[in-house]
Amino acid sequence: MTETGAGRRPSGTGVPLVTPFDDGGVDEAGLRAVCRWVVDGGVDFVVPCGSNGEAELMTATERAEVVRIVADEVSVPVLAGTGHPGLAETREATHRAREAGADGALVVTPFYFSHGQDRLRAYYERLAEASDLPIYLYSVPSKTGTALDPETVGALAAHDNVAGMKDSSGDMIRFGRERRVAGPGFDLFVGSGSLYATALDAGADGGVMALANVVPGLASDVRERHAAGDHAGARELCATAVELNEAITSRHGVPAVKAAMRHRDVPAGQVRSPLQPLDEGTAAEVRALVDEVVSV
Repeated sequence: MTETGAGRRPSGTGVPLVTPFDDGGVDEAGLRAVCRWVVDGGVDFVVPCGSNGEAELMTATERAEVVRIVADEVSVPVLAGTGHPGLAETREATHRAREAGADGALVVTPFYFSHGQDRLRAYYERLAEASDLPIYLYSVPSKTGTALDPETVGALAAHDNVAGMKDSSGDMIRFGRERRVAGPGFDLFVGSGSLYATALDAGADGGVMALANVVPGLASDVRERHAAGDHAGARELCATAVELNEAITSRHGVPAVKAAMRHRDVPAGQVRSPLQPLDEGTAAEVRALVDEVVSV
């Protein structure tokens, strides 16, 4: 890993860590076990307090504590989710993440109110100017209703403290345009396990995928095969997990990720309200998909 800003620069296969909850809040022992699980599985960096971490269902204090625990437990770079609907809160969360040991801040596009591209650009520029962490853009229109245009990404990539982006749009044409306009010094990560090999073919620097919570070894192997020049092998391996990935993302979301992890004896804990656990029929389907992938 290379150095940047406050610490180490994330690259390769990243994981948007789940947050184990118990009746009293964040389960620290469970969170540390999840950290060991993914790092032992081969991931290159970890992303606490993102969508799969149920960050929007945690308090600001809990989010900072999760980052602290993760940074204490792992030896790989920590890219912490710090985005909120408003600049002041995002700025404060980013500062807290820096104090907790994060190496960078992954900042989702502001949500709730609608914003044009000019306002989004100004928001990120003001944050980058004030931040003591490198800023990584996060575009996930399925959750926020807002996508960063490639032209906006290109403009922000010119800022010294905007280091990269996670694109969870699922749109590979958009992804290719982002790669072209942002340039080679900008770290571009894909947010879909189903598209990991395809994105690497398109010039991605890596990925941040829910799938890596469940099968971290497989996700890491996709990147390793691609890096070794076996692009066809990377695509073939990635294809084996498409159905599982779709089940734990677009179809059933975080409850399915946690059900799949528990099936692998990883203490992922329960989801936080208003999310609800899977019904038994759906959970059985997810477990069967896990077994199918693990047996490959």
